[in-house]
Amino acid sequence: MDDLPIYEEIIRLKKERIPAALATVVETSGSSPRKAGAKMVVRGDGSIAGTVGGGRIEADTIEAALEVISRGGTRTMTFSLTERHGGVCGGEMLIYLEPLHVPQQLVVVGCGHVGRAVGQAALPTEFQVTMISTVDSRESMPTSEEFLYHPAEDLDRAFAAIGVDSGTYIFIATSDHHEDFLATASALRTPARYIGLLGSRRKWVALESYLKDRHFDAEAIGRVTSPAGLEIGAETPAEIAVSVLAQMIGIRRMNNAGNIRPAARCRTVETDGVPQQVLAASGS
Repeated sequence: MDDLPIYEEIIRLKKERIPAALATVVETSGSSPRKAGAKMVVRGDGSIAGTVGGGRIEADTIEAALEVISRGGTRTMTFSLTERHGGVCGGEMLIYLEPLHVPQQLVVVGCGHVGRAVGQAALPTEFQVTMISTVDSRESMPTSEEFLYHPAEDLDRAFAAIGVDSGTYIFIATSDHHEDFLATASALRTPARYIGLLGSRRKWVALESYLKDRHFDAEAIGRVTSPAGLEIGAETPAEIAVSVLAQMIGIRRMNNAGNIRPAARCRTVETDGVPQQVLAASGS
């Protein structure tokens, strides 16, 4: 059987960020319905492309593949082709299951120096990057990133169109505090995994008041990381990008945002001016 349709479907699923798993027959002995190398893609909704032999073997493989999609990791399954597994030919099959990696989505709101630096730094680390400018300046963006223009007041619609989900990371660094606040409120209306905002302690105090006035409760406000990034003394846009990206990778790998949030909110206003100074200087 030609495997090209299987590989084309894998590429499509990755591009569209659709959860799936790949089942591959890695070893057979005796008589079996499929031989080593046969492949089947199992999508998150249980639908398939390709086959590993049909019948009970295939049904059990689909069930196990859905667990692999849900829990991660790999799995092997051995089938003896007896009546128990819906066969009578007496052979054996070994099937290997692996989740298809779906790149996590990073949405950067603000295309100034810091926003661009974060977007560019994220590309080699397997984030799918979308840049949103809230100013219709038609900046020229690298072709490896998707570039959109949406006014800050229209970000609810933009996030919905992009498909922001529970695996999405949002970083906000516009050139205007009010637009930052609008973007943060829109981000909080999504299930995004991470919402990071470039700014200072002064800015955080103002943002917190803004969000409370718009009926966001403490739990919702607590989803916002501001200043975004790990505390490494970053000053330049490139250094801030390293700090922010390190924080996002930590969340992705450690699966626990609480362990890697910065202590910036605990510092005094007087000692928390560097990120805001960079914001003003960079036009981000």
